[in-house]
Amino acid sequence: MARKDLPSPHPAKRSMFSGLRNNFLAGVVVIAPIGLTVWLIWTLIGWMDSWVLPLVPGRLNPEQYIGINLRGVGVIFFLVFTVVIGWVAKGLVGRSFLRFGENLVGRMPVVRSVYNAAKQIAETVFSQSDTSFDEACLIEHPRKGVYAIAFITTKAKGEIDAKLPYDEEIVTVFMPTTPNPTSGFLLFVPRSDIIELDMSVEDAAKLVISAGLVYPADTAGAPDGAIPLPTRNRAG
Repeated sequence: MARKDLPSPHPAKRSMFSGLRNNFLAGVVVIAPIGLTVWLIWTLIGWMDSWVLPLVPGRLNPEQYIGINLRGVGVIFFLVFTVVIGWVAKGLVGRSFLRFGENLVGRMPVVRSVYNAAKQIAETVFSQSDTSFDEACLIEHPRKGVYAIAFITTKAKGEIDAKLPYDEEIVTVFMPTTPNPTSGFLLFVPRSDIIELDMSVEDAAKLVISAGLVYPADTAGAPDGAIPLPTRNRAG
């Protein structure tokens, strides 16, 4: 006679353990992003203080008067100094000194290349004009039938647009790599080969950085701002 499967002798303990595990995972989902953000900000502030405070005259350092190393003082000095430099650079005298300095740097072969590259990156990142990516899209890469996320930058112009053998509009796109989106490929793609996405550039960037693990909230079926907490194990 076959032995019937008997129920677990401790179903209550298993259920309690499963509940504690799910609660712990839910807590990790809430705490981990907050803790990581606070840690990164705290570390960045300390790094800036270590670079800026040694350059500040001793009589201006509040540590000399209160005897306590206040974290973030270097950041305040850096912000004030940057604002002052920007205000001076926008004036007539500041623009004259800036042109003189750039002409001097332009005569130095190696320094000139480094300065021009750094200037272009800074102007692209911090410029207040509309020089950012327009929208996210899909393109076929590296072969037909395989798609990759890219960002539309602008229309192809000049020699590039004139020499490409297409009768339609050519679009300049940047295809980032995963998980480092600062590197990638500059591609010139016909408009008809581009699939435009409704998601924002920020959401597409998160998708690239997370290697496909973080989708926009509306795409994942969760309401905006909701945190996807672990679900209860039905088997437990």
